[in-house]
Amino acid sequence: MSALTDNYFTLFDLPQGFALDAEALEAAYRAVQSRVHPDRFASASDAERRVAMQWAAQANAAYRTLRDPLQRATYLLTLQGIDVGAENNTAMAPDFLMQQMEWREAIDDAVAARNIGALDALARSLRDDRRVRLSKLGDWLDSAAWQPAAEAVRQLMFIARAEEDIAQRIEMLENA
Repeated sequence: MSALTDNYFTLFDLPQGFALDAEALEAAYRAVQSRVHPDRFASASDAERRVAMQWAAQANAAYRTLRDPLQRATYLLTLQGIDVGAENNTAMAPDFLMQQMEWREAIDDAVAARNIGALDALARSLRDDRRVRLSKLGDWLDSAAWQPAAEAVRQLMFIARAEEDIAQRIEMLENA
C-alpha cells in the first residue's frame, strides 16, 4: 500500500471527470477493498492495521462520493477550489427561485388536498427536471464552466430536498 491520496479518482485509477463508468468504479472499489480488508491484516502490526483501516475508510468515502452524480459534481468543484456553499450561498437565478416557489406551493396544495396522485406527478416532473439539469451540469464541468456548474449543483440540491420532502409527505398521507 502506498500513501493515502487526496484525490478519489486517483485512488480508484479512474479518469477525473463527471462522466463515470459505474462498473469501472465498482470494480476499482472492490479491488481496493480486497487489498485493505481487515482479515488480510489480522496478524499485522497495530500500525499496519491502522493504515489499512484508513485506506478502507477513504475507499468507502470515495466510493460513496463518486457513485452519486451530485456528490461527484460537488467533489469535482471542490478539486477546482470552488465551494458550492449551498448552506450559505443561496443566490440563484430568479426563474429558478420562482420555480422553487411554484413547486413548494404545489406540494403544500397536494398535501392539503390529500392528493397523492398530484404528489406523484410532481415527483416525476422533478425527476425529469433533475435529469436535464444533470446533463447540463456534466457539460459545464467538462468545459470548466465552474460557476454555472456550482449554481446547477445548488439547484440540484434543492430538487433533491424537494423530492425527499414529497416522498415523506406521500408516506405520511398513506399512513394517516
